[in-house]
Formats: sequence, C-alpha cells, structure tokens
Amino acid sequence: MKVNRWLSLTTLAALAIPTSGTKAKRNSSPFVQTDGTSFIVDGSKFKFVGTNAYWLTALNTDDDVWNTLGNISATGAKVVRVWAFNDVDTVPQNGTWFQLVQDGTISINDGPNGLQRLDTVIQMAEQHGLYVILSLTNNWYPLGSAGTSLQTRWHNSSPVVLPRNYLSNDYGGMDIYVRQFGLAHHDQFYTNQTLVDAFKNYTTQVVSRYMNCTGVLSWEIANDARCSSTLPASSDCTTETVTQWHATMADHIRSIDPNHLVSSGTQGFMCIDCPKLYPLTPPPAPQPSPAPGSKKRSAPVSSKQILRERTESKRLNREAAIRSGTLKKDGIRVRGRWAATATRRQQPQGVGPAYDGSYGVDSQDILNIPSIDFGAFQLFPDQQSYAPYDPSKSTYDNFVCQGVDWINNQAQSASAVGKPLIMTSFGLVTQDNAADFVPFNMTTAPYGSSPLSSALTTEPYGATNQQQNDAYLSWMSASISSNVVGVVQYQWGQTGLTAMTGTTISPGITGTYPSFAVTGMTPSNDVTGISPNDGYSSISNNGIQKGMKAASQNIQSNSN
Repeated sequence: MKVNRWLSLTTLAALAIPTSGTKAKRNSSPFVQTDGTSFIVDGSKFKFVGTNAYWLTALNTDDDVWNTLGNISATGAKVVRVWAFNDVDTVPQNGTWFQLVQDGTISINDGPNGLQRLDTVIQMAEQHGLYVILSLTNNWYPLGSAGTSLQTRWHNSSPVVLPRNYLSNDYGGMDIYVRQFGLAHHDQFYTNQTLVDAFKNYTTQVVSRYMNCTGVLSWEIANDARCSSTLPASSDCTTETVTQWHATMADHIRSIDPNHLVSSGTQGFMCIDCPKLYPLTPPPAPQPSPAPGSKKRSAPVSSKQILRERTESKRLNREAAIRSGTLKKDGIRVRGRWAATATRRQQPQGVGPAYDGSYGVDSQDILNIPSIDFGAFQLFPDQQSYAPYDPSKSTYDNFVCQGVDWINNQAQSASAVGKPLIMTSFGLVTQDNAADFVPFNMTTAPYGSSPLSSALTTEPYGATNQQQNDAYLSWMSASISSNVVGVVQYQWGQTGLTAMTGTTISPGITGTYPSFAVTGMTPSNDVTGISPNDGYSSISNNGIQKGMKAASQNIQSNSN
C-alpha cells in the first residue's frame, strides 16, 4: 500500500486545530522529554545530529520540500531547525509570509502561502523521521541603505539584489515589531508591554497549532536574542532584562503547550559575575553509592577558570611554536644568545565579551529558568570572538581551538544547571562561500567581488573545504565527548529546486542553472535553482554530508 506523503485537507485540519492536550508520562511519551541531562523519547535516550534549513517554508513546491527533507534524512540526521516566523510590513506580491506587522497592527496569514507552508514542512519532516526545532523570532533584521530589507551580493563587480527570504536575517523578527510600533530601541521588544503582547499573540497562534504534533522537538523562543541588534540598546538593558523576557515567554508557551520542550535559542553568551534572577542552588552532597550511570554536576564556569585555562593554553602553544620554529623572534637579544618571541601587545586581561555580559545575555541564568527545558548555544567564529587571539597560531587554528573551548565551557555550564544541551547551529565560512557570506547584522556580502571588498584584501577569505571538514569534525567530536546531546550544522544546501521569478528561488539570482536572469522565465526541466546561501551552505562541500553521517553514527554509539 502506497502511503500518501502529502497533506490531505483532513490532515491539515487536524494539524491546524488543536485538541485538548494532556502531558503524557515522561518515560512513555512520544514527545521528546528530558531526564536530567538527557533527552528521552518513547522510553529511550535520544541524541542526534541535525542541520539548519531556515528557508524550507520559502520553497516553491511540495516536491522540493519533500526531496530536501529526504536528502537530509539520508545523512542520518534526526533534527532540522526551521524559522517558524516570516514577518513583513507590506504584503508581498509573491512568496511566503506568516504575519503582517504594520503601523501598530498585526495580521496572521493562515493561507496556502502562510502558515500552511509550515504545516507542510512539519508533516513531511515527520514522515522522513525528522524532528523539527521551531524558532519563533530572530534578533536580526537589518535594513539596507534605502531603509528596506533589500539585500545584495556582487557578481562581476555589479550588485545583484537578492530576493526576499534569501538570507536568514530577512524574515522579520524583533526589530520589525519595534519599528512598526513606533519605537526606537531594540530591547523595547523585551520590556514594552504592547510589543510583548503582540509577540505573545503570534506565539499563541503558532504554538497552539502544533501542540499535539509529535514531530516537533521543541520551541525556540528566539534566535540569538541580545540587548541590541541593528537598532541600538537603551541604557536600561541588562542581562536581567533578557533573562526576565525569556522567563515570561517560556511560561507563556508552557501554559499553551504542555507537551513540547522549550529553549532559549541564545548564542550561549555568559555573564559569569553578574547577579542572577535564577541563581544555582548548591548540588546535593555526594552519596556513598551513587546510582549507576548518574553524572555528577559540574561547578559553574568561573572567571578564574577561564583566565587560568587561557594562560596555560597560550603558554603551551607558544612553546610548541618555538620548538617548531614557526613563531617569529623579534624581541631584544640578551648577550646575543636569547631573543624574546613576538607577542601581541596589550592583550585584554578580562574574560572578554562572550563571558562578561556585554551582549546582555546570561545563558546560565536563562537555562536555570524552571520553564526552560534545555540549553542552547551557537558557534560562528567568523562573526564572533570567543577568546583573545593567540598570535602563536593561525587564524584557522584560533577558530578551531576557540570553538572547542567554547563547547567545553557550554557543556560545563549546562551540567552545573543539570539540564541537556544542544549546539543549535555552527558554521565556518569557506573560500567557495566567501562571496555569499553576509554577516547576520548586515545586508551585503563584505567579501564578494565588490570594489569595496577588493580594496579590503587581496587574499582569499575563508577556510578551505578540507579545513571546514576538519573543524566540523573537531567541534562535533568535542560536543559528543562533552555530553552535548545534539549538534546541528548550519546550514543545509540543496540543489534541483524549482525556480520561479519573484520568489526566494528565482532564476538567475539564487545560483540557478543556467546562471542568467530572464524576465518572466518559468520553471522548466533545465532551469533549476539551489537553496539560499548566507555564506554557510553545504552545497560546495560534499565532505559535510559525509561528516554528518560519521557523527550521527558516533553519537548513536554513545547514546547509552
């Protein structure tokens, strides 16, 4: 008997209209649940490798969604992370949109180019054996110089306007609420009651829609929430501001949906020495005979620990570089026998912005909110510094080592709280992707073939494909050995998509073949497109899929 993979009208109705939900017993639940620092589903532990595909709802056909999810599943991945928001301030002529936010009013699109597209993604993902992480809003929504969300990349020194929804930061988010309600500071999204209620309204509509869907792994309150974005922070924003907002929203989601897990979606920034709204309680005294398989909680990450580890790492790296002769000697000679090696002057002595609350985020305090079920963090060394630069190592080696240290510290922090942890996205830009790389708070590609980028550097930007493979292997291995229960690569790349003029997958713009634009061109067998790429797509490196398969096998063998 052939199983129909498409959503029938009856299935859509059942999916869209929630029934009264009751929370199943934890050990037998078909919903993913937590047990200490582990995930369990149907009574078994659940660890996974996954990928990001924020653009899934923007694809032009159901076949494209189906084939993309099938290819993801074929790697052994078990989870796909998707944007569950698509906010606009004007109804577009083409493409998908979920919510109109305009001049202080909001309207939700429940039609076939609205939330029904998300219905399709969730249902098809479940048929492919994939869980979805649904992110409800984004910290990033930059506007171009014309005051619109138009985004560009450069091709042969000419600007090319990218379609709406091409980049991950072109789906609306916090700042569209702030702007359209006539406010000026990013953190007013967290504190202004009108905006809080507006976001609660959208959250209610989406969360209630899928509260009984077992294919949803979790609700992610926001991607990479911070005090500031393109819009500045007010002088009043602190880590407590962001923590309190997460607590408010987590409680709201929990009041609607008792079945699914809730997480923050932060980058994982810490504020080691900040006051806490949800301070850790001391762990219980050690028992003479701990339960088999039980894990001792870690101490929280401290400033003293961070500085000590950095000093020791720098010492070892310098000694190794001196022995290998790769560290330049330019210091003062003493009696012609000794030369001080090169050092980086005025190295910062503090723990740095990733650990001191500079971004207004205290991930440990957020994780300890009772209605937050697990920790989340991200790793993007092209865009974020996680530690001071070590001059004894190459930029690439700095990226890899900072990433491993970041993972280990995140795992330690989550263990101190006693909850599971997921790396919800990680990526490294390659030379093949450099021309497409648009940082999350920008609208143009700084390393494309524009006159500006040519003036910035003559050297190719980015890692080689092999370096990317090696970095991903190091980060996934570090995660698995540190008891991170899920690692989610950023981002999936898909070929063979249906291209339609005026949509996200447009002929001649989004890497279509043949690569030229023809006004009014309609899809045909020889005109197909590739998925959006903000600089991290896996399309140009087939080693990523091989690495995902290997990591999936590894994480499953370590799941017991």
